[in-house]
Amino acid sequence: MLDLDATDDPLHGHQEGRFFHGYYDCYCYLPLYIFCGQHLLVAKLRRANIDGAAGAREELERVVGQIRARWPDTRIIVRADSGFAREELMRWCEQNGVDYLFGLARNRRLQRAVGSELRAAASESQRTGEPARRFRDLLYRTRKSWRRARRVVGKAEHTGDKANPRFVVTSLSRRAWPARALYEQLYCARGECENRIKEAQLDLFADRLSTATFRANQLRLWLASAAYVLMHTLRRVGLADTALERACANTIRLKLLKIGAVVTVSVRRVKLAMSTACPQQREFIAAFHALGVAAR
Repeated sequence: MLDLDATDDPLHGHQEGRFFHGYYDCYCYLPLYIFCGQHLLVAKLRRANIDGAAGAREELERVVGQIRARWPDTRIIVRADSGFAREELMRWCEQNGVDYLFGLARNRRLQRAVGSELRAAASESQRTGEPARRFRDLLYRTRKSWRRARRVVGKAEHTGDKANPRFVVTSLSRRAWPARALYEQLYCARGECENRIKEAQLDLFADRLSTATFRANQLRLWLASAAYVLMHTLRRVGLADTALERACANTIRLKLLKIGAVVTVSVRRVKLAMSTACPQQREFIAAFHALGVAAR
């Protein structure tokens, strides 16, 4: 599963390539991220005066090529929000045997298509006082931008006194993924990718792009991304089966890395003398031994 997402990187100076983005209401860059689970594969800095999916096909083509060179029989599914539901990207996936699941911006035609489901959800919600959902499978094609009809799943939800219809477009079959499971189990799980981006942006300082030139800020983004990869490896390998195995990067920094110790350097060794009152001694020692074994 490859998760694609774009996010804003606010700028507070006159960095090269800065533009005002109306959605984020600030001057910013618009980096593109690609994750496989918690593994960061791509962090590409982009200017903000572009479509959110700009450059995604090229990056996806490169990543998929590398995956198939190593694991040729691996099935690949691409998942992203509605900003990536573009004809170019969907057509490339279809031509190259890659499945996709993208959010789809709602419009009047789509809302009319799930009208009966919305009315049924509203009736149930008013009767029970709880949110209600209905799902419908559609074969849908835009009037101009899509070259062919595609499977669209509509979620007709009513919460309180408001309707909340949402839609996704996919190449996955109805037999393998019925409508409700497709939306609730597969599509909604993309929120984990957003958590990983927040971790890279806030905890590991990927938002510190204050250098004047665009290329230097791309380098800064890569350095922050490398820090994320190292932190994730520490969590996955060194902290497995400890109290910190699911901790965020900021927690690991505070509890495991930013601790006091006396460092003694001799000809033969570097000795770390930690306080006996250090609350994370067990995790520190476990990570030390686990990383040592993995490095052999």
